Amino acid sequence: MATYVLIHAAAVDSWYWGPLSAELRGRGHDVVAPDLPCDNASAGLAEYTDTVVEAIGEHTDLVVVAHSLGGFTGPLVCDRVPADLLVMLQAQVPAPGESPGQWWDNSGYGPARLEADRHRGVADGSEEDTLSLVLHDTPADLAAEFMAEHQRHQAPTPFGEPWPLDAWPDVPTKFLLSSGDRFLPPEFMRKMVAERLGFRPDEMPGDHCPMLGRPKELADRLEAYRAEL
Repeated sequence: MATYVLIHAAAVDSWYWGPLSAELRGRGHDVVAPDLPCDNASAGLAEYTDTVVEAIGEHTDLVVVAHSLGGFTGPLVCDRVPADLLVMLQAQVPAPGESPGQWWDNSGYGPARLEADRHRGVADGSEEDTLSLVLHDTPADLAAEFMAEHQRHQAPTPFGEPWPLDAWPDVPTKFLLSSGDRFLPPEFMRKMVAERLGFRPDEMPGDHCPMLGRPKELADRLEAYRAEL
C-alpha cells in the first residue's frame, strides 16, 4: 500500500482530485490531497510546502503527484520528506532560482502557445473560455461543477518568489504529459521537460485536468510507475 500525495494547481482547491482519489483508494492506497493556501496573500512556496508536509504527517511509502503550478511545490516536498517517487503531471518544471512568475518567459511558453493555437485554428492572441481551453476532455457535469464551485482567488505571492533549491531533489522522477492539453501544449511541454529534466515525458490522452476526465487511466499509469520502483 502506498500513500499518494496529490498537489493541486493555482486558483483551485483539491476537489478535482476526487475521481482519481476514489480510484486509488479502491486499490487499497491512502490519499493525501490538501488545499493549498492559494488565496492567502502571506503564503508563498514555503507555506505551500509546509501545508503538504503537515498533511502527510506520519504517512509513509509516499508517491508525490504534482499538477501544473504544483510542479513548483512537489520537488520542495520531496526535499523535506522521504518520498519514493515524484510524478510531475502536466506540471511546470522549475529551475533553481526561478520564480513561478519568471517561468512563463524563461520557458518560452508565449511563442510556443501562439504556435500551438495557430496550428489548431485559433486566432492569434484570442482568449478561449476555460471549458474549451482547460476542460474540453472533462465530462460536462464535472466541468460545470468545477467551474461553479471550485475556483479560488490566487494570491500573487508565490509568483515572485525564487524556487529555493540548488538542484532537483534526489528522488525518482517521472513526467506524465496530457497530449490533448491546449493550455500547456504538448510540443512545448516535450521540449521543456527534455531541457529541464533531461528525459522524454510519457504521454496519455486528456486535457489539462486528466484527473477528472480520465481517472482510471491516470491511476493505471501511476500504479505502473510505482511497480517499477
